[in-house]
Amino acid sequence: MDGEADGLAAGSESEDSGRKRRVHGMLKLYYGMDEEGKAAEMAKSLDPCDINGPHFDHEVFLNKLRRECSLAELMDQETCMVKQIRSLDSDMQTLVYENYNKFISATDTIRKMKNDFKKMEDEMDGLSANMAAITEFSACISGTLQDQHAQITKLSGVHTLLRKLQFLFELPARLNKCLELQAYAQAVRSHRRARCVLQQYSHLPSFKGIQDDCHAIMDTLAQELRQKFRDGGSSAKDLSECVELLLQLDEPAEELCDKFLSHARSRLESDLQGLEAEIRPYPTASAVIDAPARKPASPAAAGSPTDNAPKASAIPSPACNTDILEFIDRGCNEFVSSLCLVITSYQELFINHAQKGELASKNIPQMASGKLNAFVDDLAARYFSLVEQRIQEEKGVGDNSLLVRALDRFHRRLQAVTKLLPGSAVPNQGTEIVMRAAKERVKQYLSALQSFYMDSLTDVRQALAAPRLSVASAAAAAAAGGGALLGGPASGRDAPTGLPELLSSLSASILNQIKSVLASVHLFTAKDIAFSNKPYFKGEFCSQGVRESLVVSFIKFVCQSSRQFCDSAGDKGGSTPPALLLLLSRLCLDYETSTISYILTLTDEQFLVQHHSPVTPVTTLCAEAREAAQKLLNHYVKVQGLIISQMLRKSVETRDWVNTIEPRNVRAVMKRVVEDTTSIDVQVGLLYEEGVRKAHSSDSSKRTFSVYSNSRQQARYAASYTPSAPMDTNLLSNIHKLFSERIDIFSSVEFNKVSVITGIIKISLKTFLECVRLRTFGRFGLQQIQVDCHYLQMYLWRFVSDENLVHFLLDEIVGSSAHRCLDPAPMEQSVIEVICERG
Repeated sequence: MDGEADGLAAGSESEDSGRKRRVHGMLKLYYGMDEEGKAAEMAKSLDPCDINGPHFDHEVFLNKLRRECSLAELMDQETCMVKQIRSLDSDMQTLVYENYNKFISATDTIRKMKNDFKKMEDEMDGLSANMAAITEFSACISGTLQDQHAQITKLSGVHTLLRKLQFLFELPARLNKCLELQAYAQAVRSHRRARCVLQQYSHLPSFKGIQDDCHAIMDTLAQELRQKFRDGGSSAKDLSECVELLLQLDEPAEELCDKFLSHARSRLESDLQGLEAEIRPYPTASAVIDAPARKPASPAAAGSPTDNAPKASAIPSPACNTDILEFIDRGCNEFVSSLCLVITSYQELFINHAQKGELASKNIPQMASGKLNAFVDDLAARYFSLVEQRIQEEKGVGDNSLLVRALDRFHRRLQAVTKLLPGSAVPNQGTEIVMRAAKERVKQYLSALQSFYMDSLTDVRQALAAPRLSVASAAAAAAAGGGALLGGPASGRDAPTGLPELLSSLSASILNQIKSVLASVHLFTAKDIAFSNKPYFKGEFCSQGVRESLVVSFIKFVCQSSRQFCDSAGDKGGSTPPALLLLLSRLCLDYETSTISYILTLTDEQFLVQHHSPVTPVTTLCAEAREAAQKLLNHYVKVQGLIISQMLRKSVETRDWVNTIEPRNVRAVMKRVVEDTTSIDVQVGLLYEEGVRKAHSSDSSKRTFSVYSNSRQQARYAASYTPSAPMDTNLLSNIHKLFSERIDIFSSVEFNKVSVITGIIKISLKTFLECVRLRTFGRFGLQQIQVDCHYLQMYLWRFVSDENLVHFLLDEIVGSSAHRCLDPAPMEQSVIEVICERG
C-alpha cells in the first residue's frame, strides 16, 4: 500500500509539472516569446487555415473543415476546441490569481513614481530659473570688465614676478633664519627653488651677490649637517633626514657611505677590542679526567658506581673569570647587536630610502649594498676569529653544556644578520664555526678517552706490581701433594688475588667513561639546540663525527695500544707484566664477544645514526679485537715460557754435568718450574675457562717408570757400550721420531687455560731439550736428568691437553742426554721414584 501511494504521489507531481510547462508554453506562444523570453524571430505563417497564425481566416478554416471532414470528425474537432478554450481560460485565471500580489505591488509602485516625478519636475524648474539668472549675471560682469581684462592679466604677471624677486632678495635672510632655527629641510627646499634662477642670472651683479651669499650660507648648513651626521647621536629619523639633505646638496653618496661606515667601524672595533682583551695568553692544559674515576686498584673501590663515574677536570678555564657562555653573550649583546643596528640604520639611510628626482638616477642603493657587504664581512671575520680562539681554549672536557649553550646562542643571534642581509655569507661562516667546534670537541673527547685508558692501564700495572704475599710454599705443597691446590685460589708472584676484579673494574670504568662522553656529546644534537636541525648535525656529525671519529677510533686505539705491548723489542713489551698481557687479552676478547656490539648499538640508538656514508662494520672491529686478543695471549705464552726457559737454561749451563755427584734429590729449579707452572695455571684460570683435555691414562703419574725403564731404553743404554751401538741407537731414535706426531712449539693458543699452559710447557721443555743437546754428561749427570724429568712428569701431565706431549718431550730430553753421556749408566727406576717422592 505504501508503494502504491508513493507511485500515485509521484505520478500526480509529474502531471502537475507537465501541466505547468504546457501552460507556460501556450502563454509564450500566445505572446510570441521564445524559450528565453525574447521576441521570436520565426518566419510568420501566411496560411489562413493556421489557427495559431496571424493571418487566420475563420471562414476559410470552416469551409475547409466542411469539405474535408465528415460529421463525426467535425463533432470531434468541436469537442477538442471547446476543451482547449476551457483549458486556456482556466490557465489564465490561475495565472491572474497567482500574480495578484505582484499586480497590486506594481500598482502601488506606479502611483508612488507619479508623486516622485511631480516633485522632481518642480525642482528641475527651480534649477532652470537659477541657471538662467547666473548666466545673465556672468554676461553682465564680462561686459563690464571687457576693457580691463588685458590690463589685469599684465598686472597679475608683474605681481608674480615681483613676488619671485622679493623671494630672491629675501632668500639669504630666510636661509639664515632657517639656519638659526635648525630648519635645515626648509632651507634646502628654498635654496633648491632659487638655485636655477640664480644660476641663470648670475651674470647680473645683484643676482651674483645673492648667489654668493646663498652659497656661503649653504656651505655653513652643509658643514653643520656633516657634523650632525658624524656625531651620530641623533635618532634614525634625524639621520635619515640629514643624509637626504646632504644628498640634495650634491654631497657625494659614496663619501657619505664611507663616513657612516667609518664612524660605525670605530664603535664596533671598540667592542672587538673588549672581546680580545678577555682572551689572555694562558698555559695550555691537556684534557684531564679526575684520577679517582680511573683507579681500579682496589677491587672494592673499583666496583662502586660512584668511583667509575666521570669527573670534570680541575683545570680552570683559560680566561681569567669569564667562561665561554659569558664571552659569547658579551659578543652577541655588544658586537652582534651593534652590527645589526648599524645594518638597519645603513639600509634605512642609503638602500631602502626612496630616492626622488635626480637622486633616483644615481643608483645609490646598489653602490651602498656593495659597501655594506664588504664592511660586514670584514668585521664579522675578525669577530669569528676571536670566537674560534676562545673556543679553542676550551680544553677541559668535564662540563659540555656551557659550550653547547654558547654555540647555540652564537648561532641563534647570527640569524638576525640573515634576515637583514639575505645574501650575506656571515651566517654560513658562523655555522661552519659551530661545526668545527663540534668536530674539535669530539677530538678532545677522544684524546681524553685515550688518556683515561692509558692512565687506567698504569693504575692496573701499579696494582699488579704491588707487593703481595708469596705463595711459593703453597705451590710447593701443591707439587708435593699431587696438585691438591690446582683448582683452588692459589696465586703466584704474577697472579694477584684481585685479577678478575681488576678486569671487571677496568672494563666497567672504560664503559662508564664512554657513556659519559656520549652523553656530553649528545648535547650537540638536543632538540632545543637551534643548529642541531642542520643537515650536518642530523647526518654527518652523528655517523662520521661521533660513531667513527669517537667510538670506532677509541675501540681501534684500545686494540692497537694493546698490541703494542707485544713489541718485546721496545720498552713497553720488555717491561710489561705478564699478568697485564693476560688481562688485556681477556679485555679484548670481551670486546669482541659483546662490548663492541653493545657500544655501537648504544651509539646508534642514542644519536639515531643513519649510515648515509660508509661506516666501519661491527664485524671488522670484532675481528680486530679478536686479533689483538690472540696476539696478546700468544705473547703472554711466549713471555711466561721464556721466564721458565731462562731458569732451565741457566740451571743447565751453570752445572758441570761430567763431574757432578750422584743424585740424591730433585734439583730446586725443577721444583721452581712446577711451582711457577702451578701459579700460571691459577692465574690463567682466573680469566679463562678450563678447556678440553684428552682422556688421561690410569697410570699417568707412573708413566715415567715405564718410559725410562722399558726394554727398548735399556737396550739403547746397554748397546751404547759396543762400538756400533751409537749408530743403531740414532737409527732407532730417528725411526721413533718419524712415527711421532710433529709438535709445533710456537703455534697460536686457544682462548682457554689448558691451551695456554700447554703452550708454556712446550716452550719450557723445548728449551730444556735444546740446552741438554749442547752439554756433555757423565754417569751421574745422566742420572740427575733422569730424576729431574721423572719429577716433571709427575706434575706437568696434569696441566696439558695431551699427556703424550709431555711424555714425548721428556723422552727426548733423557734420550738426548744419553746420547751426550760419556758413561751412559741409567739409574734404577725404584731409586728414581724414592728420590722424587722424598723431594
